[in-house]
Amino acid sequence: MRCGKKASDQVKSLSFGEVLWDLIDGKEHIGGAPFNVAAHLSLLGYESFMLTRVGRDRLGNGALAEMDRLGVVRTYTQLDGERTTGWAKVSLDASGSATFAFPDNPAYNFISADSVTLASLKRLKLDAICFGTLVQKGSVSRASLLEVLKAASPTHVFYDVNIRMEFYPLEIIRESLSLSTIVKLNDDELPKISVLLYGSRLTESAFVSRLSNEFPVEVVCVTRGSAGCAVHAAGEVHEVPGIPVKVVDTVGAGDAFSAAFLRHYVRTGNVEEAAQRGNLLGAYVASQAGAVPEYSAEIRRLLA
Repeated sequence: MRCGKKASDQVKSLSFGEVLWDLIDGKEHIGGAPFNVAAHLSLLGYESFMLTRVGRDRLGNGALAEMDRLGVVRTYTQLDGERTTGWAKVSLDASGSATFAFPDNPAYNFISADSVTLASLKRLKLDAICFGTLVQKGSVSRASLLEVLKAASPTHVFYDVNIRMEFYPLEIIRESLSLSTIVKLNDDELPKISVLLYGSRLTESAFVSRLSNEFPVEVVCVTRGSAGCAVHAAGEVHEVPGIPVKVVDTVGAGDAFSAAFLRHYVRTGNVEEAAQRGNLLGAYVASQAGAVPEYSAEIRRLLA
């Protein structure tokens, strides 16, 4: 099935939000959901920009080096001399599922959007802007995000609800949905957002129906871990099975899904094929350590 506003052979995207370091078993891995999406889009061969803010510290220097290594364009990456680069302490359970702890007031809570930046982003004619909920915990970054979305007028706005620290205020969720054309959430987040918006745990189909009627959302992706995903678009639902793998950790698997889905959907408009590729890359990342592992020749072949 095809839907969406346009198809193109080239994706030009901007990820807005946190770049941080995941601390897993004493080791540092570059991460942050918006950064993970930007990095995977770059590895998939597209021009991928990142609007974020890091500290002038060791972790910040490391983040800049990782952006360069992974091909993420950091034209819009800001340096903060007062605040530290973000990090997240990751705890893994026996199944590889992750929980996160974050510091207070990291640099990414203070992303700015001045007139020069906004004018530059408008000239880019972006295919997509990707953002999540966590970065909106900082009022400065939230205000900047709204300005960026208004000024840049991308073809697609991809919102990954991505609940962290149980942060999902009603006002922020509603406004984010009102600005989005593609929404992704997982099967644990769906009932929470359903209760938040509609006061009860709706079935998936009922929830998506109400969401689509109330907001300008064209596509809703519901990821289900190893069970795959469901993609709702134009009144149809596409159930796409998961890819069996031996899980090392699930950190970044959902972000990999987002990038592979968005890359194919923007290029072709085919939601089912996009979901298949999202599942492939998400499963591959879950089978590796860290959120942005090196791609094998096999996963590149499968995604081609």
